[in-house]
Amino acid sequence: MLIAGFPAGPWGTNCYVAATAAGAECVVIDPGKDAAAGVAEVIREHKLKPVAVLVTHGHIDHMWSVAPVAGTYDATAWIHPRDRHLLSDPLGGMSRESAAMLLGMPDGSFSFAEPDDVRELADGLDLELAGLRFVVDHTPGHTEGSVTFRTPYDQADISEVMFSGDLLFEGSIGRTDLPGGDHPTMLRSLRDKVLTLADDVVVLPGHGGQTSIGRERATNPFLLELLDDPDFSGSPAGRVTRGM
Repeated sequence: MLIAGFPAGPWGTNCYVAATAAGAECVVIDPGKDAAAGVAEVIREHKLKPVAVLVTHGHIDHMWSVAPVAGTYDATAWIHPRDRHLLSDPLGGMSRESAAMLLGMPDGSFSFAEPDDVRELADGLDLELAGLRFVVDHTPGHTEGSVTFRTPYDQADISEVMFSGDLLFEGSIGRTDLPGGDHPTMLRSLRDKVLTLADDVVVLPGHGGQTSIGRERATNPFLLELLDDPDFSGSPAGRVTRGM
């Protein structure tokens, strides 16, 4: 399996390209601002053909280039219905600081529209794309339509790779103070969709470096609090969360 990832744009959002091998069809995951050139470089280097664009959630730092990438390669875009409106109205999911940053840029007049072919994700959906299998987990909390994508991996010490978006990071979790965010819901997603996974699952997050479920189960303060208190009702309690 081939997975290429790179951070793009002012928010350093990780964009990933996944394929069975060089010269095959591929999927693009979370092409954010300034990601289109990086996607094109990966495509050229490995002689790939994108057939789908997967979106973990509708925040602008993850979907800025969805329409351009999908349009360039005639690929289908996949997003959860609860975040679909953000494809054409990304300001609806932004903080005032991020909106001010965006509108203050030299190229600050932007228009967004859905790609020509958009399909909706659902919890438990089993997708077969580019010869790869992706299991969709609906993980609201960061946004109402946040999802993760899990795909089997062909190494003895790694059972799956999970593209976690802004649900789970190395040592942290996604912020919940933006429109559509909710901290108790985030904790429920972590409890039901993360803590149930095997330790050998590799996590490829929306920002920062890769990690594993086992490492986060042992060291991530948010997961440790959940493990200590399964009947959670809490708030972020001053710990650092991440995301746009």
